[in-house]
Amino acid sequence: MSRALEDILFGAPTPRARALTRATSATAALLLVVLAAAVAHRFHDAGQFEARLWKFFVWPSTWAFLAEGLLGTLASAAMAAVIALTLGLVLMVGRLAPSRLLRWPAVAAIEFLRGTPTLLLIYVCFLVLPQAGVKLSTYWMLTLPVGLSTAAVVAEVYRAGVLAVPRGQAEAARSLGLTEAQVFFSVVFPQALRYIVPALVAQLVIVVKDTTFGYVVTYGELMQNAKVLIANYHSLVPVYLVVAVLYCLVNYAISRASRRLGRPRH
Repeated sequence: MSRALEDILFGAPTPRARALTRATSATAALLLVVLAAAVAHRFHDAGQFEARLWKFFVWPSTWAFLAEGLLGTLASAAMAAVIALTLGLVLMVGRLAPSRLLRWPAVAAIEFLRGTPTLLLIYVCFLVLPQAGVKLSTYWMLTLPVGLSTAAVVAEVYRAGVLAVPRGQAEAARSLGLTEAQVFFSVVFPQALRYIVPALVAQLVIVVKDTTFGYVVTYGELMQNAKVLIANYHSLVPVYLVVAVLYCLVNYAISRASRRLGRPRH
């Protein structure tokens, strides 16, 4: 790579580039505001801001019901994250193994799980496994497919971090007499985590979004509870707007945590 190309790709932006970035950001923000205003105007014309469609949000029982669904979402997402992080590590170790007997099954599992939609895995747990005599609760019908689907992505994130660690680190550890397992888990992997922690935390955003498939198995997560409110109060747009704000707040908190973990420590 030439020095000029390095400066273009990785160099500090010029004053003109910074001004262009600010102008583009301001234009995009203005367009979003105009779009939001247009949508709000259409909702107003359709009567979606009438008090009768919003009055039940002042009832504590409504927020308690939404909170129950939110807890269900977080419980499923947390366990799915545990499955993804653990299984992803196993798949990554298998993919990097020198033995083909370990590497090929790991590669096949990763490619299969990455290529299969999460919704299809949920249908397998919901419709196929019961016919084979395997009965899962609605919690696991949602959590297990989401965890498996995410594990394949996490395995590739792990692998990218491991490959980013300079080879000299592993060679230095071997020269001290450490075994391959000690080199990997004591030297290489801890350094790889520093590169990939923000990406791993960002995967939680996707996990939280995938829990919205809980409606398929009628698991009591936030979106499922929202559908119950809509059925009872015939308030489609207000309920979905409130639920969207709740999802945005959760995902914003996760993104903030990711940025904090990604900041260099001095």
